[in-house]
Amino acid sequence: MTGWTTDRIPDQHGRIAVVTGANSGLGLVTATELARHGAHVVLAVRNTAAGQEAARRVGGDVEVRELDLARLDSVRAFAAKLAADHPVIDLLVNNAGVVLLGPRRTTADGFELHLGTNMLGHFALTGLLLGNLAAAAQPRVVSLSSITHKNAHLDFDDLMFERDYRAAPAYGRSKLATTIFAVELDRRLRAAGSPIISTLAHPGITRTNLTPRAWEHRGRFGQAIARLGLLVTQPVERGALPQLCAATDPGVRGGQFFGPSGRWEMRGPVTEARLSREAADPAAGRRLWAAAGELTGVSYL
Repeated sequence: MTGWTTDRIPDQHGRIAVVTGANSGLGLVTATELARHGAHVVLAVRNTAAGQEAARRVGGDVEVRELDLARLDSVRAFAAKLAADHPVIDLLVNNAGVVLLGPRRTTADGFELHLGTNMLGHFALTGLLLGNLAAAAQPRVVSLSSITHKNAHLDFDDLMFERDYRAAPAYGRSKLATTIFAVELDRRLRAAGSPIISTLAHPGITRTNLTPRAWEHRGRFGQAIARLGLLVTQPVERGALPQLCAATDPGVRGGQFFGPSGRWEMRGPVTEARLSREAADPAAGRRLWAAAGELTGVSYL
């Protein structure tokens, strides 16, 4: 896939694509390219006013729907209405995420905010839309990982990071959990003989609005860190290429993982990326799947 660009996106007319967190950053670029190539794109956003502004920027055949991944009641309501309105869904891009470097925070359901939003919300959403995806001809689920997953480790005795909380490791754990989920989803889909494929991507080190938000609690020091980040990050248009490749390239197989090809996978053209040992471990996949089903109340496969 090295050298992959948006010119290789095939015609998307007739396809329904759902992109979470589509009002800015990677999600906005992803939604824009899918719409530009003809897809009907559902912008699944927490802030619908921002979503409407994004829809104007995206153009094409789009709709805005409210989804707060930090609230399971919102996930259920969104999925129920979407499933009723769109019996067939071709593509789900689990793009939305949070990264906060302040004190520990929780979702409305009491989950540690990173894990609850980045992984558990998407786990539930995917399960609730699985029937609609299975009705499509060539359905895909794309999950957004991060290079931070490579240095993370899940503590199944403290998934919510209630002991010795540190924000950066909490974010890394949430991205490891997301990666484990996507790999385990692929295993289970293949075992069930499902037409759906589960793929993964990460953007390397990319210039999005998440970085300045993460440091805003540190005042001027945080602003300086955010400005420094501009020097080492790649543009969001390039960072979105791995997930667009995972979402649209006809040659993609279930379980494949895409990211930048440069040093330490930080920047550069798209290539197949490497999973950490824990992310690829079937035992970790089974254990996380069981925990996620119990925590969210959404069981599938």
